[in-house]
Amino acid sequence: MNEECLICKAPLEYLEADTMMECVICHKKENSKTRCVNGHYVCSECHTSGMDEIIALALNEKSKNPTRILEKMMSMDFCHMHGPEHHVMVGVSLLTAYKNAGGDIELPTALSEMYARGKQVPGGACGFWGACGAGISTGMYMSIATKSTPLASKAWGLSNQMTGQALTAIGKNGGPRCCKRDSYLAIREAVGFTKEKLIVEMELDEMTKSSVHALNLIINVPTKGVLSLSKTKIAFICIHNSCRSQMAEAFGKVYLSEKYDCYSAGTETKPEIKQDAVRIMKEHFGIDMKDQYSKLISDIPAPDIVITMGCNVHCPNIPCKERYDWGPDDPTGKSDEEFIKTANKIKEKLLDLKR
Repeated sequence: MNEECLICKAPLEYLEADTMMECVICHKKENSKTRCVNGHYVCSECHTSGMDEIIALALNEKSKNPTRILEKMMSMDFCHMHGPEHHVMVGVSLLTAYKNAGGDIELPTALSEMYARGKQVPGGACGFWGACGAGISTGMYMSIATKSTPLASKAWGLSNQMTGQALTAIGKNGGPRCCKRDSYLAIREAVGFTKEKLIVEMELDEMTKSSVHALNLIINVPTKGVLSLSKTKIAFICIHNSCRSQMAEAFGKVYLSEKYDCYSAGTETKPEIKQDAVRIMKEHFGIDMKDQYSKLISDIPAPDIVITMGCNVHCPNIPCKERYDWGPDDPTGKSDEEFIKTANKIKEKLLDLKR
């Protein structure tokens, strides 16, 4: 599975408003909010190229376990770490397992319909629509399995209930987005819902530690069907936790969230963080810091990695496995150019850490 940008492997960034972009593969121009930090945009058609192979896999599959079917699809060359292909694969996995468990459907027709519907849900729906495509895919599965239409009664209700239950489980787990984690969460809910409402019992294994790591899953998944593991915790520390460490936390949540939980804190606090930092991060990097606030070291979880942000900060009282000092210049009271320079230095350090 490829990770992040298909072109350069850099992290993705998500803009607040649609911007005209040109696909670097087919050169189609269209509006989108998603590209990599180096500016590469790949359209959904190119991103999911080769996905039609899953139909042949599903038609030859005998398993009643949708997670095992999903894992086979995830191992195929077309599947990337993140992307809209998951919006199809969840429903296809469920329909296949449902049929093999005794569900009354014409599988080739059902798979074709699922493929067509799932491809209409764009990447980033989880954040921009407030509805993860993996969760929506379970509703499509239920709709196809029950032959629902907009005028149906019971089937219409079941389809919407299924979507709601899957999205609730995904939403309670929290962000940021992780297509594979959310696909497992959605399938887990669908298996239980199907047993209760349609009286068809599919199979479901717990994820093993090795399989989670093999998938490079963003691991922050509750127990009950999927293994729960903790991410490495990074703490960005400075004196007042009002500027540089806050920017580092904000960048970390965007660029490091797959493997790290990022926090910031100070040896002292301020009533509010630097508003120039909030403004610069929003205007120049598209990152909203308005909900962040100044915290003491005692307010955050015990970190695995401590990164001090200069200011001659020494924190021998913070146990950790690794410690670094980045020491970016303090832009407080200086020009916007200085804030941007400091922010870029922090961003570069974060991307180096990710690599």
